Amino acid sequence: MLQRSKAFRVVLKYGAILLGSAFYGVGFHFFLYANSIPTGGLTGVAMIINRLTQLPVGVLTIVMNVPLFAAAWKRFGTHFIFASLVGTVLSSAAVDLLALVDAAVTGDVLLACIFGGVVKGFGLGLIYLVGGTTGGTDIAAKFLRQRFPYINFGTLVLAVDVAVIAAYACIFRSYESALYAAVTMFCCSKVVDLVLYGAGTSKICFIISEQSVRLKEAITGELHRGVTLLQGRGAWSGQEKQVIFCVIKRQQITEIRRIVRSIDVNAFFIVSDASDVFGRGFGDISSDA
Repeated sequence: MLQRSKAFRVVLKYGAILLGSAFYGVGFHFFLYANSIPTGGLTGVAMIINRLTQLPVGVLTIVMNVPLFAAAWKRFGTHFIFASLVGTVLSSAAVDLLALVDAAVTGDVLLACIFGGVVKGFGLGLIYLVGGTTGGTDIAAKFLRQRFPYINFGTLVLAVDVAVIAAYACIFRSYESALYAAVTMFCCSKVVDLVLYGAGTSKICFIISEQSVRLKEAITGELHRGVTLLQGRGAWSGQEKQVIFCVIKRQQITEIRRIVRSIDVNAFFIVSDASDVFGRGFGDISSDA
């Protein structure tokens, strides 16, 4: 049973990389490349060389990835390298195979850069979600993620890609295309973060109430969320108070407000955003994404 479960996880992982690579190729070729919208990363560098030499974008991407993979192998190990190698080869193959189809989904450049970024970002998000990359700036962003763990992965990829887009604009004097590319990168990074981190931020709640025991029981019983009781003291009154601390999903904010209102309308209730929450019921703390 254990071997079967492990085999299923492996199939699921590489199936997600295959599907993500297909989305990546579709977003790149049928939206971006077809409308001469540059992209970031080594694929963007490959696009520059392709326009100068007509060499295949996918092949160029694989060749330029070799030194990056050598550096990443020492830092991240064999499992990461293999998953990234599969992602790089499949995404590059998708780009070159789809290049055989002379078609574009739309000729509207603005629509192309928006939807190209969304489709490409969804594909990249799937690959990142299972621990792979498409090489290039993805690996560079993973290095940076270790140095700056408080910055989302999609944001790091966006920052690394800006330099490539700037180079494309300067070489080909195509500043308008670079501006469209900025829109694409923004859409792509947002979709990557959406796939990796979910549809919205979680919420941190602090509740100060004379009915802390009843509130604790209602929150744990109805919302099935854990709470922590903090000891506090009123600065003006000097009275000891219990402060309820809990983290909830954004969609549960209405329910917890109803609970607090029904038990103690005089409660002091503070809600703030939490962008990264790890633990049971939230994110996986073992993930590097």
